[in-house]
Amino acid sequence: MEQITMYSTKWCPDCWRTKSFLKARGVAFREVNIEEDSSGEEIVIRANNGKRTVPTLEVGGRYFTCSPFDAEQLAEELKIPLNL
Repeated sequence: MEQITMYSTKWCPDCWRTKSFLKARGVAFREVNIEEDSSGEEIVIRANNGKRTVPTLEVGGRYFTCSPFDAEQLAEELKIPLNL
C-alpha cells in the first residue's frame, strides 16, 4: 500500500473517526497536526481550494477529504475492507 499521510487537528471528531477506522484495519499512516505544522496547513489549504478542511489524506500524491467522515468512501479510496 502507498504511504498515507493524514492532515488533522486535535479537536476534529472526523479526524478521530478516521484514525480509529485506519487503526482498526491495521493501516499504517503518518499524521500531521496542521495547528503545529505550518507547512502541513499550507498543503491542506492548497489541496482544498483555499479551505482548511480536516481530515485531508494524501495517498500517492493524490489528496481527498473525509469530512464528514464516510467509512464507505474511505474504504473505497484506500482499497481496504469496509467491515472487519
